[in-house]
Amino acid sequence: MKKWLPAFILIMSLLYIFLIPNEPLSVKITFKIIPMLLMILYAYKLKQAFSKYQVLILVGLFFCMLGDGLLIWFIVGLSAFLIGHLFYIAAFLQRFTFSWLRALTILPIAVYSLIIGTQVVQALNQNDQSNLVIPVICYILVISIMGWTAIMTGNRSAVVGGLLFVASDSILSWNMFVSEVAYSHPLIMLTYYGGQFFIANSISTRLAVVKNPIQKGLTP
Repeated sequence: MKKWLPAFILIMSLLYIFLIPNEPLSVKITFKIIPMLLMILYAYKLKQAFSKYQVLILVGLFFCMLGDGLLIWFIVGLSAFLIGHLFYIAAFLQRFTFSWLRALTILPIAVYSLIIGTQVVQALNQNDQSNLVIPVICYILVISIMGWTAIMTGNRSAVVGGLLFVASDSILSWNMFVSEVAYSHPLIMLTYYGGQFFIANSISTRLAVVKNPIQKGLTP
């Protein structure tokens, strides 16, 4: 069953993105979380004696799935995603392998987050949504740390997953608060589902990291 799950995840993701209508909302939300349920199952099937890393990723996936369903209440959904990112950070710290090249990526991440954050905060203040400024700043800080710690694992799947998630939320926040982004829905969801899948898939590379803990490149 495990070998068929990635294809099933892809099919259900594309079905939601391109075919499911916005109404009724209950159907929309149901189909939105189905790919995440399948990813949780996929991450579970990748078990390797249930390492701490796997448990943290599974919990992170679960909270992100809650965020998918609860985002209609923005602060509630945002909080669920933020908790999910905290679990991802905790997982990535389990596989933190230092190299100066990877560590220095904190600089472009910080600059990028500052640019996006400044634009979003300005838009919130201009649109009389200043009550969202603090939650949004906190979220940008946490997801930036998540992206950086993903890079610091040296694990290709974690790196790709973390960066895709950052890209997805960047498009989402810009489209919601700053200005409309063309084809925003497919762009947001393709990068989001892709990011979550790669984060889940990073579980399967545990043995490669453990066998070569001083490796400075990216693991398969």
